[in-house]
Amino acid sequence: MNNLRKAAISAVAVGAAITGGAIGASVVGTAGAQTDNSSSSSTTAPANNGAPRDPSQGGHTANGITEELLTGDTATKVSDAAKSAVADATIDRVETDAEGAAYEAHMTKSDGSHVTVKVNSDFSVAGVEDGPGPR
Repeated sequence: MNNLRKAAISAVAVGAAITGGAIGASVVGTAGAQTDNSSSSSTTAPANNGAPRDPSQGGHTANGITEELLTGDTATKVSDAAKSAVADATIDRVETDAEGAAYEAHMTKSDGSHVTVKVNSDFSVAGVEDGPGPR
């Protein structure tokens, strides 16, 4: 009977440890998701309730700033500046920039590679960054 009691106590202890670990992992994972402000690799945005984010619609958040798609004259001027910097590329989208410049143009080069052209508020090119693809 002593062996049966030891087995029962061991089973309860193992069950409690597994349950506690699962609860702890859940709490830590939720806390990390709530405090992680880097969305550069994220495919969801809080504004759309966790639905997959459509990269062509902008919405990347960094440094507490959410980028917004450009329209009108500003979009045209940023596009023109980007095309002058990378002539063999097409514009995927133009938007405000949350990481340094005033604006950015996401582009696909003729070889299929992607670049981001950073554009200053005076529509001069601040720089060109190679990228893994439109985000």
